[in-house]
Amino acid sequence: MQTQIEKTSSGQSAWLISLCEVLIVFLPAILMVEFMSAWAGKDPIRSTAVIWGAYVLMFALVWIGMKLRGDSWKDFGLTFTRVSPSEGLKSFGLSLLVFLIASLAFIMGPILIAYFTGDQPNADFSKYDFLKDNLGGLFLALASVYIVSSFGEEVIFRGFLINRIAEMTKATKYNSVIAVMLSSILFGLVHYEWGPIGMVQTGCMGLVMGISYITLKKRLWILILAHAYMDTLLLVQIYLASN
Repeated sequence: MQTQIEKTSSGQSAWLISLCEVLIVFLPAILMVEFMSAWAGKDPIRSTAVIWGAYVLMFALVWIGMKLRGDSWKDFGLTFTRVSPSEGLKSFGLSLLVFLIASLAFIMGPILIAYFTGDQPNADFSKYDFLKDNLGGLFLALASVYIVSSFGEEVIFRGFLINRIAEMTKATKYNSVIAVMLSSILFGLVHYEWGPIGMVQTGCMGLVMGISYITLKKRLWILILAHAYMDTLLLVQIYLASN
């Protein structure tokens, strides 16, 4: 009986620790973006600086949490070891496959909404209006999203968040499913500046990324590459359309 009580207490403590860690990572970043939004306004440089600052803060908090746990980036699937040419080629091929499926999910989001509602709204990409006739701005935006979005969002929303939610729900049979679903919902919500359709699109994309993360056994670099392809396609498309 005592052993069972200790196990229950240990499980509750682990759940609480994981929940607190998620809140500690996300809440300060959310508050930072909210308080500095007036200062950033619609200035793309300031807005980018605020987002960068928020992600740097989140990375620092995640790193501190890992140190306190005795974990490493490898526990999230982020490794920095050299790979053989054949393994690199295989990873590249898998990243293209994930890119294609995630892109399809990104496109299908508004199509499904249009089918069921009869409306055809578009995502709000007005924050990228500065790309008009601005090739230098395109390269700056690409450099920013590769670091903040492609790398940062995959580490935070797939590597960190899915693992922590899975820990919180490990007593259930479908803890990985719950973790992927919740992480994709939160991933969509943080793209609120893109409007409702943008949140649906990124949520669908996040769902594919989350499933891929579990299916590929946490090979995070594959997802980072796939995300980079999507970011490149999106920004180049916005740039060309604005010109």
